[in-house]
Amino acid sequence: MSHIINEDAILTFLNDTGEPSFAEVQRVLHKSANLERLDLSDVAVLLKTTDPVSIENIFQAAHQVKNAIYGNRIVFFAPLYISNHCINDCRYCGFRASNKIVRSMLSIGEVKSETKMLLMQGHKRILLVSGESYPAPKGLDYVFELIDAIYSVKYKENKIRRINVNIAPLDGNEFERLRLKPIGTYQLFQETYHRKTYTQVHPTGPKSDYDYRLEGIDRAMKAGFEDVGLGVLFGLFDWRFEVMALLQHVESLEKRFGVGPHTISVPRLEPAEGADLAMAPPAKVSDADFRKLIAILRLAVPYTGIILSTREAAQLRREALKLGVSQVSAGSRTNPGGYTSQKQGEQFSLGDYRTLDEVIYDLLKMDYLPSFCTACYRLGRTGLDFMEYAKPGDIKKKCGPNGLMTLKEYLTDFATPQVKALGEMKLLEWTEDIEDQSINEFLKKTFAQIDEGARDIFV
Repeated sequence: MSHIINEDAILTFLNDTGEPSFAEVQRVLHKSANLERLDLSDVAVLLKTTDPVSIENIFQAAHQVKNAIYGNRIVFFAPLYISNHCINDCRYCGFRASNKIVRSMLSIGEVKSETKMLLMQGHKRILLVSGESYPAPKGLDYVFELIDAIYSVKYKENKIRRINVNIAPLDGNEFERLRLKPIGTYQLFQETYHRKTYTQVHPTGPKSDYDYRLEGIDRAMKAGFEDVGLGVLFGLFDWRFEVMALLQHVESLEKRFGVGPHTISVPRLEPAEGADLAMAPPAKVSDADFRKLIAILRLAVPYTGIILSTREAAQLRREALKLGVSQVSAGSRTNPGGYTSQKQGEQFSLGDYRTLDEVIYDLLKMDYLPSFCTACYRLGRTGLDFMEYAKPGDIKKKCGPNGLMTLKEYLTDFATPQVKALGEMKLLEWTEDIEDQSINEFLKKTFAQIDEGARDIFV
């Protein structure tokens, strides 16, 4: 049995006391205003409050904490599914082994074509995703070959600058091999931390081993990964329990390795072809509760990036940005070959089908800075080094200028006239707002260099 999750402790926090007082909520929010990480008792107070005024205060506090650490920038990425072959039979997933869907495992040539399509949209950061099955005899080498193939693709002056990876948990030796590849964050979602529910929804396949999956992040960090990503598939069990268990996992990582996750993802269960459980979630999370859990996670782990995918509809994604989300996907497809063809075999249904350009225009109108920055990965600001910048809120001093430069690249190379006009106006406005004159002058000089053809300037 894993040492990471203590279900009894979680249930005690959630069940032993009633509605918290307004003063208790304010105490916790005062702590979060100082950018301190909240403990489980603090989080239980926020989870259990039903007072509308207190909930609105939680939302406002989350917005302030996000701005204090990350500023107004929102980082973009796109998932690239390389295979929907899978040997697991997860009851909520369109890739489940018993599902009768069209299966695809992309070749090197097909992956290059998919990558070029993403580059043509303007993407710079890819999340590589795969079902748990690779071709024999290559095995994991198949993934390595495709990572190299993605980095080899060039469109005009643009290349993918960083690949993050979301694949099945590996053993220690395999993680050491993966770490040698030029990748950023390794993501692994437990899906549900509730052991009984986990067993019910993962009946067969390697993924049915709760502890092996839960301890996968530990093995990755022991192998040298500094940036890891956690996540819960909300809708499988009580969302309040999942939030508390997720934070137990965070605390375990901090205790064992000195640093918590680089990112936390918050997908909700969405309909999937051939997966009845996805059509009727056993613990459906309402929009109101979903907004609340995002805000609480932002307050609980203020320095961690929160990722929201295109599972959610556009309006909810807009609202979530105000509550602490700092990374989003756009123009996504959830099946292998989805960017270059209309192949079937999706993992789940999408809620936001807008193009990258449309999402960027929407963010600009809301005064958010769309960013394609990958500077931290390439300058070694990862793991503990990243947290030294993030925890006091200094990381935005790096993210801001880098985000502005990558937005300038996008406007120059890819934006429609409407987006370019608004973006250039925002660039001027945001640059003039920078008090440090040396940074102001550096950005103006860099923008001119980008106009002349320079690319991938970062600090």
